[in-house]
Amino acid sequence: MVSAATPDISFLIPAYNAEDTLAECLISLQRQTRTNWQAVVVDDGSSDRTWEVLQGIAATDARILPVRQPNAGAAAARNHAARLAAAPLLCMLDADDWLDSTFIENMQPVAEDGSRPVIAFCAYRRVAPDGRMMRVEQPPVLAGDAAKREFSSFCALAIHTVVFPKSLFEGIGGMDETLQTCEDWDLWLRMAFAGAEFRRVDACLAFYRMKTGSLSGDPFKMVRDAIRVTTKGEALRMQEGLLAEGPEAGWITPAVSQLRMLCWVVAAKLDPAMDIAALAAFLPEMPDAAGYESFFAGVILHGLETGLLPERADDLIDALAKWQPIFLLLIQLIQRHSLPGTGRKIIEAAAWQISSGNLLRSFTLGNVRVVSVELGALSRIPNAERADTLVMHAFSGEQHVGSFVGPLWGDLSIRAQIRLIMKEMQAVEHLQTPTTLAYARSWTTEAVRGYRAIGGLIIRNGRRRGRLKRLLARIAGNALLATAPGDEQDNDARLSEVLRDLRRGLSPRLAKASNTGPKEGTQTAAPQSEEDYWEHIFERPDPWNYVSVYEQVKYEQTLSLIPKGIGKALELACAEGIFTDTLAQRVAHLTATDISQRAIDRAIDRCHDHRNVELYVLDFVKNDLPGEQDLIVCSEVLYYMKDEETLANVCRKMAAALKPNGYLITAHAHIRRDEADRTGFDWGNPFGVGTIKKVFAEQIGLALEESIETDLYAIHRFRRGPATAAPVLRTETHGSPLDADVAKHVIWGPAGVEREVAWETEVTSSVPVLMYHRIADKGPAALQRFRTPPAVFRKQMQFLRRQGYYTVTSETLATLLRSGKPIQGRPVMLTFDDAYLDFRTHAFPILAENDFRAEVFVVTDKVGGRSDWDCAYGEPAPLMSWSDIEALHEQGVSFSSHLASHAPATAMDNKDLLAEAMVSRNALQCRLGASADAIALPYGATDFRVPGILAQAGYAIAFTTRPATAAFSDNLYALPRLEVRGDRPLEDFPDLIGLPGAFIG
Repeated sequence: MVSAATPDISFLIPAYNAEDTLAECLISLQRQTRTNWQAVVVDDGSSDRTWEVLQGIAATDARILPVRQPNAGAAAARNHAARLAAAPLLCMLDADDWLDSTFIENMQPVAEDGSRPVIAFCAYRRVAPDGRMMRVEQPPVLAGDAAKREFSSFCALAIHTVVFPKSLFEGIGGMDETLQTCEDWDLWLRMAFAGAEFRRVDACLAFYRMKTGSLSGDPFKMVRDAIRVTTKGEALRMQEGLLAEGPEAGWITPAVSQLRMLCWVVAAKLDPAMDIAALAAFLPEMPDAAGYESFFAGVILHGLETGLLPERADDLIDALAKWQPIFLLLIQLIQRHSLPGTGRKIIEAAAWQISSGNLLRSFTLGNVRVVSVELGALSRIPNAERADTLVMHAFSGEQHVGSFVGPLWGDLSIRAQIRLIMKEMQAVEHLQTPTTLAYARSWTTEAVRGYRAIGGLIIRNGRRRGRLKRLLARIAGNALLATAPGDEQDNDARLSEVLRDLRRGLSPRLAKASNTGPKEGTQTAAPQSEEDYWEHIFERPDPWNYVSVYEQVKYEQTLSLIPKGIGKALELACAEGIFTDTLAQRVAHLTATDISQRAIDRAIDRCHDHRNVELYVLDFVKNDLPGEQDLIVCSEVLYYMKDEETLANVCRKMAAALKPNGYLITAHAHIRRDEADRTGFDWGNPFGVGTIKKVFAEQIGLALEESIETDLYAIHRFRRGPATAAPVLRTETHGSPLDADVAKHVIWGPAGVEREVAWETEVTSSVPVLMYHRIADKGPAALQRFRTPPAVFRKQMQFLRRQGYYTVTSETLATLLRSGKPIQGRPVMLTFDDAYLDFRTHAFPILAENDFRAEVFVVTDKVGGRSDWDCAYGEPAPLMSWSDIEALHEQGVSFSSHLASHAPATAMDNKDLLAEAMVSRNALQCRLGASADAIALPYGATDFRVPGILAQAGYAIAFTTRPATAAFSDNLYALPRLEVRGDRPLEDFPDLIGLPGAFIG
């Protein structure tokens, strides 16, 4: 008799009416390469010869401990077995399953290795009743919180693939005996939240027997128990404070998890008599499955494979008639509670997964027609009833030459197939040309049309020879297309008919707006001298808007530093005399100068009532200054000096022009290039107030007496003479609001990246496209996600500005992505869905003050109305009117389509979607007089048909809500965007943009 005094691992085996399989199960243990094991086998009230079989085997092997109990269920039997287990490690093995001979050898070392409880798990295979081995089922990686996340949603492990410590099993109270199903799932969930570490062994070491009728269990019990386990998982998640949402969270809600179990059970049982509606009534909540379409397609297909046990995945096609009715019932159930079009996308995902198993198979699933064509034997393919979506795989012999996914309008004549192969698959060279007279005539006609191109290439070699080859292939393809048979019901003819009908109802497109910039071939003469430069600046009166609140507050602060009793004063760079007019009232005599005659002329007009003012042209860099001054004022000009040496020379002149105890007052801006670690302007000047203050302080005989410091500028008062006390510092605020022309040059916060530096030193292959909706403080609580407060939005825009980003439009983005060339600098695209009125009132001013452009997607039928699609959540928000849109368009905002009705594109049939896309685009073009070639799909809803339909409507680029940066490899009609959520903390924004940890205070 074989024995094991101190086993390393105990197998817990419940056996109920298992006389046919128990022996094979135990033999798999007896064949283990490591023999120090124990099997505790519990006969759970069997009515067949299970007990006799068990006793007979145990009589010859002391490692097998037979136990008998009244029928209490598998969980109770395993708990009973665990109490009798003598080993520190446990594994639960059903009596009809078996293990690979190296199971213990591979699993035991992993489970033993760890300072905390370690759970080892492996892959397994299902075995059909006829003995066929199904594909290996590999469990997911369950490291860290992944185990808690996965087990909160579904049972990620087969019960007999897991080895775990007995102490852990006992510590969490064993199996829940009140569960009739899902008891192992519940156990793994509690182990995960108890802190166990799950380690995967990358080997298939377990086998799961699929007996006839093995899925005959009560589906209502399975769904009921799944609800209990997922509800427990949610409670444990909340108890631990784990985030359910976020870019790295990946948790699935209990409602989705519960629907997942329902779909899997229905698909696996495949019982036409099952009352799916009654089963669905068990669920506490029916979720919206939008966004989970591929997920549910995979769940349903896995259930079908489990129940039908096909030898290959594509064998499901042969059983289509058996399972498609129930599949479509599930789709209808899901669609009733989801965003319109969700069911269509699940069907597409399922059809694609099935087709990918064998591209040579043709079939129709719901509205999706999948066809495989051999280019050497094309024949007419009639459309299936209800099919409006085409997946076409083309082969030349055994070579797959391309696939097309898009809308289906009619039958696939040979001509329609050839057009798809030529235009969509770019596989014209694989088409076979006939030797008919009709084809020869057609080829000649096409060649004559292209004779100039041929003549320019025919005698060339190298790269041009390749171009000639492609040209000849295109001529052959067009000739073939012209002679191929088609008919009025084929795909191309039906599409042409639809387009013709739609275009009749559209207003003619207006001409594109003329370019307001310099005309091609014209040049603006560059100033040739300093004087010419400043004369050019003052061609427009008050070029810096000195009457603004910002400048007037600065003037008042400057005046506050002027001591009383000033006799003789000199103002340098007086511009047009706006400050001169006020300063003259504070001094006995004022000499005001500027380098520009235009500026002086306007200053004379402004100050003509002041008898104590003398005005004349003076270049204080080149010329001497009038001396013996009690006060010199020189502001906002010294950073135009070409270098510090020139600045120092000018400072010495000013100091020398002062009387003893005379005052020098100067106001200048903080410039980022000069003071990179603080707020300042991004002007290209070599230095700002930081350097100017330093150079003045270095002048012998000048002492700093008092300063006014603001975020954007500083004002200093120096005195000619020795320092008598520490300088006084006053911190004050600048005037606001800032004009956009001023604000757009301000970089707020600490050190960042200059746009010019990023442009010269960085390249990228992707562009973040940020998606906003409303910029507002108030609104329905349920819509907080789609509402960014203006204060937060301003911080986000300041962050992008500080980090050197520049904005691109959809037109520019399409050009960049088509080129495939590295993109310079740090581009970003800012998009706003729905055209809310608060874009004009809140978003646009903030964008302008940060020197950013934006693209707004307009629901053209709703312009001037309200966002009635949100009415279920509270008062709908107002939308911009056409006059708002037209005014903002004139100021550089781009406007594109968000369809006409805000309905999901996936909810419309082909013709309705094409019509709405064309109507919306036409409305924008007619109103704005500019092309409208971009579209953002409402809800991000797209499917296999949508890109092709949008292309037919004239769009060049389309955006969804798939979260990613737009890259070269993306389909231009399904570009991703990064949603900026209003319910996320400000600190999440740098992570979203790809700069984790960057300052955004």
